Amino acid sequence: MDEQILHAVDPGAPSGSRKLDLKVGFRCNNHCTFCVQGDKRDHTADLTTDEVKQRLEQARVQCDRLVLTGGEATIRDDIPEIARHARALGYHTIQLQTNGRRLAYRKYCETLIEAGVNRFNPSVHGHNASLHDKLTGTRGAFDQCIRAIQNLVALRQIVLTQTVIVRDNVTYLPDIAQMLVRLGVTQVQFAFVHAIGTAAATWDQTVPRYQDVAPQVANAVARVRAARRTAVTEAIPFCFLQGIESAACELRTPSTMVYDGEITIGDYGKYRLEEGKIHGPVCEACTWNGRCEGPWREYPAHFGWDEFVARSDAPLLA
Repeated sequence: MDEQILHAVDPGAPSGSRKLDLKVGFRCNNHCTFCVQGDKRDHTADLTTDEVKQRLEQARVQCDRLVLTGGEATIRDDIPEIARHARALGYHTIQLQTNGRRLAYRKYCETLIEAGVNRFNPSVHGHNASLHDKLTGTRGAFDQCIRAIQNLVALRQIVLTQTVIVRDNVTYLPDIAQMLVRLGVTQVQFAFVHAIGTAAATWDQTVPRYQDVAPQVANAVARVRAARRTAVTEAIPFCFLQGIESAACELRTPSTMVYDGEITIGDYGKYRLEEGKIHGPVCEACTWNGRCEGPWREYPAHFGWDEFVARSDAPLLA
């Protein structure tokens, strides 16, 4: 089950709206070393176009926002058709989560926009081709992703980037932030890796320590905010977010339904709290405990709780 779902702040989304996270398939033209879905690509069939449309119709009773994701959605040729169907059903925001490679072609971007996609969420994991291509296992992926962002910014689209925090890019998070600010993106999100799927198999090379991540994330968030852009963090407990607590996406995660292959989760927030994340003994004395979701449960199972320190300050948000 993929629990690393983008919880981006959605500019213009009405308060109280509900989101559908729809995974259209698990095939991908990248081979990321940290992919939470990487173990599904070879044994889980993609949804057919009709199956996708049926799920859109079923969920529309409850949801008015949509995220199309995978795998890599854009390797399908029917994404414009799917977006048009979602728009006709009344989804007011249609977000595409993507590695960005196909969006390097401006004509394809224009086709998606015409079809109704109005939020774009490309993944950027390095500040240069050497790092990004290494992490995605694909030569040329960085150049294509950057061209995609340039295309979307030129077309005046809302661009919400996602960077998964792994060992190899921790020290470069401020550089990634600075690059994305220069490119003109709307929002930059830093999501701590969830060690399931491929990431579980590559743990020792993939999963960093929170104590090493915290200062780099703080620096990166500061650079984004200095440019008057939005910075968001995901899956980083508040004991590692001192001074930048308001960046935590968990504070404003919308109610979300998830279609993940054959699995349907009606309330992802409840699922995440009950099965995805965990609190430890140290959390009981923390004044932020009521707002903090804790880490993904795999993290303390591997590293323990020694890094975590209960806070005693009032949970006020800067």
